Amino acid sequence: RNAVLTPFSGVPWAFYLGRWQFPLCLCHEKVALMLKQSLSLVRDNRGFLFFIMLLFCFRSTVADWNFVPTGSMEPSILIGDRVFVNKMAYDYRLPFTHFSLYRRANPNRGDIIVFDSERADLKLIKRVIGIPGDQVSMVNNQLIINGEPAEYSISDDKWSEPLTRHLLDTGSVAQEYWGELDHPVRFEDQPSHLSDFGTITVPPDFILALGDNRDRSSDSRVIGLIPRNEITGKAVSVVVSLDKEDYYLPRQNRFFQTLP
Repeated sequence: RNAVLTPFSGVPWAFYLGRWQFPLCLCHEKVALMLKQSLSLVRDNRGFLFFIMLLFCFRSTVADWNFVPTGSMEPSILIGDRVFVNKMAYDYRLPFTHFSLYRRANPNRGDIIVFDSERADLKLIKRVIGIPGDQVSMVNNQLIINGEPAEYSISDDKWSEPLTRHLLDTGSVAQEYWGELDHPVRFEDQPSHLSDFGTITVPPDFILALGDNRDRSSDSRVIGLIPRNEITGKAVSVVVSLDKEDYYLPRQNRFFQTLP
């Protein structure tokens, strides 16, 4: 007899069960209605949703376009450039992962790579300087690869246009040559602590990568060698470039410009 009574008020438990049963039924009906509406929405827009899924898969495994917010790759890549990235340049990957289904090729010296740096916890873009087996060092901003120093041709005339004139205010621009390396680099008038490092032997499945703006780049001199499996693609060209100093208007001479 006492089992159907509350210990304090003597009110039958059946009263409480009946009291809560009606709101619970309403709650279940609302959830069922929401699920029905959601399924109907998915069914009515399945073509669009399928397209979105394919688009994300495409950007994950085939090609992508990435915004560059910093100047670590100047003068090759300017702040505000949106670069086209070939995601199949080196690997066929499982979508949304770093798992390689098939390795097509390895990065070459001079390639501009995009990678997800675990050490920096950022997506970065840098230029390949050392590949497995290379011995790389730097003395006063001069690269030395396998005992052979790089050569530099300094000509500021090429960079005197308004687009890149600011690069010469506190530094100089030169063309760097070593084997297949042939690209512009920038140096500060006052070299930074990054301008020298001792000989590094690049081990298998790693890459040594540097920014073209040598005194203003957090690259392998800061975050260490780049694991091969962090590389997600090769930057090929500039799609569009937005100038934040000019109300983010497009830079007219940067459309679809091939990267050096």
